[in-house]
Amino acid sequence: MRIPTLTLALALCGLTGCASDPAPTEQMRLSEQALEQAKAVGATDEVPEFKLAQDKLDRARGNMLSAQYRDARMRAEQAELDARLAEARVLTQKSQTQLNVVQTRVDRLRKQLAVQP
Repeated sequence: MRIPTLTLALALCGLTGCASDPAPTEQMRLSEQALEQAKAVGATDEVPEFKLAQDKLDRARGNMLSAQYRDARMRAEQAELDARLAEARVLTQKSQTQLNVVQTRVDRLRKQLAVQP
């Protein structure tokens, strides 16, 4: 008699998630903040990681609405990481551009110094 009760309890636990995950509101906030920060340094939809981060955050929002908190947390974490990668790529590209400008100026100065007597 105890076995059917235990089986029923396990089945219900599996359906409801027993130790259900709490809503990842803090992670959602961090992910949104990371996207805003990436956008602030110049990330756009043309940066693949930025677009991916937006898509994952949208999916996380959908998971939140349907109370699939574990999936929402996972996607929000991924969105945060993708947004941070997008930010790093944009900053790296800007640094590389600035380095190229400085290198061009140095080369020009070297040529000018070599030409003068």
